[in-house]
Amino acid sequence: MVSIYETKVLFIVVLTSVFSLSGLIIISADLLRLVVSMSFSTFVIQNRVVQHIFMDATNCLSKDEAIVHISALWSILTVEERAAFAECLVVRAFKKNEPIYREGESPDDLICLLTGKVKIYRDGVGGRSQIIRVIKPVEYFGYRAYLANEPYVTAAAAFEPSEMCFIPMPLVEKTMQENNALAMFFVRQLAIDLGVSDKRTVNLTQKHIRGRLAESLLFLKDCYGLEEDKSTLSIYLSREDLASLSNMTTSNAIRTLSNFAAEKIIAIDGKKIKLIDEDKLNQISRIG
Repeated sequence: MVSIYETKVLFIVVLTSVFSLSGLIIISADLLRLVVSMSFSTFVIQNRVVQHIFMDATNCLSKDEAIVHISALWSILTVEERAAFAECLVVRAFKKNEPIYREGESPDDLICLLTGKVKIYRDGVGGRSQIIRVIKPVEYFGYRAYLANEPYVTAAAAFEPSEMCFIPMPLVEKTMQENNALAMFFVRQLAIDLGVSDKRTVNLTQKHIRGRLAESLLFLKDCYGLEEDKSTLSIYLSREDLASLSNMTTSNAIRTLSNFAAEKIIAIDGKKIKLIDEDKLNQISRIG
């Protein structure tokens, strides 16, 4: 019969081999000491935890799956360009609220959101952050700063567990210089982003609190859609994030949401928001 100690050692060997094959280095001396020192019952529990970590890491989309997601971009590349992009493309998974890049950092990559949701934000006076944009699959971000030859002026973080692919910007820039279709692809992307930004600036500076919050709820619906019931927003934001998106204090956001619920314009269930009277929301947004 195999002893508990031998089982632990076998687990370490197998775990190390598996993670080595997957290209991940997460086995630390602390983890090894933990496995060797724990009781068998604890070992079983911790084993499940490590299995969960391993599954999360290996469930990340493959390069081929990522390429399917970015087919609109991929279709305008030549065979040689596709080979170069595929060689450099990296897929990464991010946890909820995990930073993707920070304000002031140097931009290195073109980033495409494959699954999940991302916020682009900037910290303001007193540590209060302002959400500038929200990103949905399959949208590209992080490249404007590189093309402008400046550090990031915003930060990005995942709203929820998300997967993204990263392509080095020097390769993208070189390819844009040789492939006019790719250059125009990103010119259009920047033009669309600028249009959305202009509209949001007007809405957030000229509308009153009710108009801003109504506009934000409709904006989230346009970006992420609704759940199967055709009325619940398919993104669950904290009150702080919703306030940041609407350029108001958290207390004002909470109070206005409660008023909307009392007027039967929306229904609230924790972070879930159901749009009951979308026509009324549009009217409030237009009036401002």
